[in-house]
Amino acid sequence: MSTVFARIALFSIALLVATAGLGLWLGDLHGQTDPAVLRWGTVHRLSGVFSGLMVVLVNSMTVTYFIGTGRWCREVAETYSLAAAFIERSKQLKRQAFPWAVAGMLAVVAAVALGGAADPASGRNGTEDWVSFHLVGSLACVAVIGFCYQSQMSAIRGQQRLIDEVLEAVREIRVARGLEIEVPA
Repeated sequence: MSTVFARIALFSIALLVATAGLGLWLGDLHGQTDPAVLRWGTVHRLSGVFSGLMVVLVNSMTVTYFIGTGRWCREVAETYSLAAAFIERSKQLKRQAFPWAVAGMLAVVAAVALGGAADPASGRNGTEDWVSFHLVGSLACVAVIGFCYQSQMSAIRGQQRLIDEVLEAVREIRVARGLEIEVPA
């Protein structure tokens, strides 16, 4: 999971950076009448939405991973009468990861909200006052999202080590009982 998570997280960060780069290249669209530039403004908005969805996807992967592996760990520990410490460690790792996943999702919502507030295409008055906030806030949000990913990665690696330990404990029990041991392919 850590390799898949890392690759998708890096992809989503790259999308965010590309979206920011496009926004910086475009500059302030207020008062802009050139149709080509306005089309690129639409591309910036759409890439922002796509990037935001990717960030939510990556953070949702973490949540789903810990829900599934936490349940697996509990069921295996109960089935094989393993130490309750395995279950507790799994819960601790989940508690460690969840706040960072939520923070990453909230950060991208903040960036998108600032973009919407600064968007002259919305037709609202005063959008030009939000351009600087969108620029600085969105760049800060990208940094926060990167930190959230790094924090989640630490918990994911810890959960993978825990799963390996549970599998080893189960293997030892099965060997001691003379039961068949399935060898991973």
